[in-house]
Amino acid sequence: MTEGEKLIPINIEDEMKSAYIDYSMSVIVSRALPDVRDGLKPVHRRVLFGMYELGVFSNRAYKKSARIVGEVLGKFHPHGDSSVYDTMVRMAQPWSLRYLLVDGQGNYGSVDGDPPAAMRYTEARLQKISDELLADIDKETVDFRLNFDDTIYEPTVLPSRIPTLLVNGAAGIAVGMATNMAPHNLSEAIDGTIAYIDNNDITIEELMQHIKAPDFPTGGTIYGYDGVKQAFETGRGRVVLRAKTTFEEVDGRNCIIVNEIPYQVNKADMIAKTADLVKDGKLDGISEIRDESDRKGMRIVYVLKMDAVPNVVLNKLFKFTQLQSSFSVNNIALVNGRPEQLNLKDIIIHFVNHRHDVVVRRTEFELKKAKERAHILEGYMKVVGTQDDLDRAIKIIRESETPDVAREALMAAFDLSEIQARAILELRLRTLTGLEIDKIRAEYEEIMKTINYLQSILDDVNLRYSIIKEELLEIKSKYGDERRTDIDYSGGDFNMEDLIPDENVVLTISRMGYIKRTSLSEYKKQSRGGVGNRAATTRDEDFLEYIVVATNHQYMLFFTEKGKCFWLRVFEIPEGSRTSKGRAIQNLINIEPDDKVKAYIRTHDLMDEEYVRNNYVIMVTKNGIIKKTSLEAYSRPRANGINAITVREGDTLLEALLTDGKSQIMIASKYGKAIRFYDEKVRPMGRTASGVRGINLGEEPDNEVIGMIVVSDIENETVLVVSEKGYGKRTSIEDYRETNRGGKGVTTLNITEKTGKLIAIESVTDDNDLMIINKSGVAIRTGLDQIRVMGRATQGVRLINLKNNDEIAAIAKVEIEEEVEDENEELTDENGTILENNSESNNENPAEDHSTEE
Repeated sequence: MTEGEKLIPINIEDEMKSAYIDYSMSVIVSRALPDVRDGLKPVHRRVLFGMYELGVFSNRAYKKSARIVGEVLGKFHPHGDSSVYDTMVRMAQPWSLRYLLVDGQGNYGSVDGDPPAAMRYTEARLQKISDELLADIDKETVDFRLNFDDTIYEPTVLPSRIPTLLVNGAAGIAVGMATNMAPHNLSEAIDGTIAYIDNNDITIEELMQHIKAPDFPTGGTIYGYDGVKQAFETGRGRVVLRAKTTFEEVDGRNCIIVNEIPYQVNKADMIAKTADLVKDGKLDGISEIRDESDRKGMRIVYVLKMDAVPNVVLNKLFKFTQLQSSFSVNNIALVNGRPEQLNLKDIIIHFVNHRHDVVVRRTEFELKKAKERAHILEGYMKVVGTQDDLDRAIKIIRESETPDVAREALMAAFDLSEIQARAILELRLRTLTGLEIDKIRAEYEEIMKTINYLQSILDDVNLRYSIIKEELLEIKSKYGDERRTDIDYSGGDFNMEDLIPDENVVLTISRMGYIKRTSLSEYKKQSRGGVGNRAATTRDEDFLEYIVVATNHQYMLFFTEKGKCFWLRVFEIPEGSRTSKGRAIQNLINIEPDDKVKAYIRTHDLMDEEYVRNNYVIMVTKNGIIKKTSLEAYSRPRANGINAITVREGDTLLEALLTDGKSQIMIASKYGKAIRFYDEKVRPMGRTASGVRGINLGEEPDNEVIGMIVVSDIENETVLVVSEKGYGKRTSIEDYRETNRGGKGVTTLNITEKTGKLIAIESVTDDNDLMIINKSGVAIRTGLDQIRVMGRATQGVRLINLKNNDEIAAIAKVEIEEEVEDENEELTDENGTILENNSESNNENPAEDHSTEE
């Protein structure tokens, strides 16, 4: 250190906080957010003022963009040249701004996302409407400040006559906040502003009679009005936008024609992604997509297949492509240098206050200039008012040795101020003619009228507001136009549910990962012990391993044995007939090749905050580890899935169920043991936790957990257990004593060679039906009221007749009531062979029913 210097120790944490806050405020105030008064961010303001300084007005010749960018960079905006050029380009793109501020000449990009030409090739000048933003800027209407190097001054705000923030909107990302403001129609915005001036107590609902909704430069249709209303009232809202479409017949084929697309949608990307969806089979009914857009306008043609229904295809396009998008309104702007969230009325109030301030400052400036001129004219008239006075003044000037002496002499002789004396000394000789003297008197009289008028403006607030209104109406007459964006008040957020009935369906998944959705009505209801009818066609060595009953509008959470969770709506699962094999699940969710789905959870609306907070996912692994996590943790899944549980080495996830946190849990093992405890004994954990011990599997080397149930109604529910050889029984839940988690449990089924090992456990009532699918693909559906409740340690009854050493693959309960079909009805298999149902005949032993083989 040099002499006199010293080190001051500081806390690095405090310094970093201070530095970050300074940086944040700099970004917020000086870069990312617009000013509520002129609706411009600093870079936009500097570009417009730089062009004003260069003189590239709408009635002047174009200048090279590089020249303009250099002017702005060198004087006002010390950042990258691309930031300035990109800003200027956007202000010249008709698909980006509702009312263009820059008149560009050359290649300024396209709605397909093509970049503009380099700044050395393009030219620009101000649009005529930009004159209104800069009008009166030379009349001290706004404050100026020194630029970055303190050499010249730049305006802190423009005196804009136009509510720019409302008509062109704004978008910006600051630190810790962002803004996204929608553009509006100029005529509507001015009508709303005038309505506020006429009535300061006007409500937002009344303002909405003038300003109906955002008006986007690319047109389109606003679908539904709730988001618009919310955005106007609170400053935040989601506006749903749809493309404008028509149906045409081209060359004998039905076609969907798109003439306008939603705001900020890249046309080329949208078409390419739509083509990919068609190619992948996710969007059917379209045979060809053509982009026939030209300079006259946009035209995208979707050629439909012969059997396609145009309205259904269009709704799918709205659902799966950017023909329908949303604009999230977030009205944050700088008010007195501080970011604030603003509703519609707030924006108008601040603009009117700004215009009032500009009118006052402009009037004061003009009054000052008028008084200065009147003062000089008064001096003229004192000196040249009569011929004698004029002769005396000329004599004084001729006899004076220097101008300063002449000035002093004139001031003494005619009682003039120094300003008046200087003005007289600078008079031209022609002003001394009689005609010019008359002009001076006339000018003085006119300037006095102006002074009186300007003073009346300053004295009368109503006159000031009437001036603001007159100027706004003038702007409207010059630049006002019709709305481009239509409003569909009857619309709303479109859901694919609108096309799909909320019927009961059966989801089946085979061991090799084929999934399908089939209407429950395709499965005939039979008596206990029936042979069943053909459920699915599977590949060699494949068999149906899981079935679950759901409704089309429910959500399905898929849990894999590696502990991953995936999310689908039921109707998003491909539909197939009872005999079809389905679709590979890898085509629906991004599951790893060596992973497989092990559990499902049917849920209601995962967007319902109260629902997801008050429910839990409880999971169990084959080794008896149990874990409970709030459903909320699984309500925002990602395309590649999320971690549901950390599975320990040598273990796999087996089951996942939904619970309200107050239910009882039962876990069953392969060798016929079951444990019962309250799920309150399992504390909630995070998604990545591995869990705690749920059941002790004992010393059997191949023992494992085969299932878990959640019991919420002890009095009415019973426990159904099923063995691999087709035996099963129902037992009262109270027969299982309550214990703590981690115990070995009690006997739930007497395991013998005849019954085989335990494979499933379910919680059921008499109102449920049971569906059973065996490994050869045969399914049977029967009423559970035909299976009597019996003791905990009994062997059970035969539920399905198995042939050729077949075994049961999966069971599921059907939680609906359906009228029993005629049990003597002829059923046919996929080959049309009649299957005679004799399930009630030849039943010598009621515990073991026999049916005619297929």
